[in-house]
Amino acid sequence: MSTLNLIPTPEQVKRLPKALLHDHLDGGLRPQTIIDIAKEIGHELPTYDATELAEWFRASCDSGSLVRYLETFAHTVAVMQRPADIVRVARECVIDLAEDGVVYAEIRMAPELLTEKGLTLSQAIEAILQGFQEGEKEVAKTGGKVRAVLLLCGMRQNKLSQEVAELAVKYRDRGVVGFDIAGPEDGFPPSDQLDTFEFLRRENAHFTIHAGEAYGLPSIWEAIQLCGAERLGHGVRIIDDIDLNHTPARLGKLAAYVRDRRIPLEMCPSSNIQTGAAANFADHPIGDLAKLRFRVTVNTDNRLMSATSMTREMNELVKAFNWSFLDLQRVTINALKSAFIPFEERLAIIDEIVKPGFAKISAE
Repeated sequence: MSTLNLIPTPEQVKRLPKALLHDHLDGGLRPQTIIDIAKEIGHELPTYDATELAEWFRASCDSGSLVRYLETFAHTVAVMQRPADIVRVARECVIDLAEDGVVYAEIRMAPELLTEKGLTLSQAIEAILQGFQEGEKEVAKTGGKVRAVLLLCGMRQNKLSQEVAELAVKYRDRGVVGFDIAGPEDGFPPSDQLDTFEFLRRENAHFTIHAGEAYGLPSIWEAIQLCGAERLGHGVRIIDDIDLNHTPARLGKLAAYVRDRRIPLEMCPSSNIQTGAAANFADHPIGDLAKLRFRVTVNTDNRLMSATSMTREMNELVKAFNWSFLDLQRVTINALKSAFIPFEERLAIIDEIVKPGFAKISAE
């Protein structure tokens, strides 16, 4: 029997090479960094103890209160308004991901949120990219290797998506690999931004769309069929188009299209549990979707708010679904197959890092 069919230990999962497609920069700050910058700029926090602050973020996002949930981002965005602070946050993000075994990360951010104190969108983007480069160099000094790239987000409820999309095209050879829209799904359908997505397609630019998280199948249908999304941010509600009470399961037309076309699902289990899309890991649709061979990927979404990491997400899935090394390797390769970097670069990471890493660790 191949060692890849074995069930990994938590320590082994920690060491596995990982690929991450859905991680928000403003949702993954170190608590101590928030405290340091908040003191410098005079921003008031709920507490100035790092452990207590981390717990406040998690509890606020678990509370079921949208007001408290949104307040958490008000604090992280507040400390990301000066160039040096943005560079620091981006650098630390890359280092933290590498320490968690991540070898490839697409990190997303809405640059418009970083302009409250006078920065331009371009200045915000350049500060993030500088931080990523510094983080990669820090990791390399310790013998590690990580590739961090940027997805630019437009906010659904605002009117800057076109400008941000144009910047995604402008910076695509400098570390920006794609575009996304974020913000509230309900009331702000993807088709509101149709002109922007048509612009991106004309420019041969990659984009994903948050869909099928807070809102259901119509959001997914619009994202794919009207807007041309290459990937679905979350996409968890595609399960609503699958009848699992039959053997084999019966897929509706939309679910079948998503599976047939191998449209990647950027699934974020802990975040989905917090927002009510699933009750717990064992009930999360990712288990059934993986069995049905959808192109499932595992992601963190907001590491600080969910008190999570790629290691934690994977370990919880191992516990909930008895996933083996092979299952974890499959979702990792799914992510790299779906990445927005050139094909040759994706293939190199799979063949030179992921497959050898899984083989070595599973054989120990």
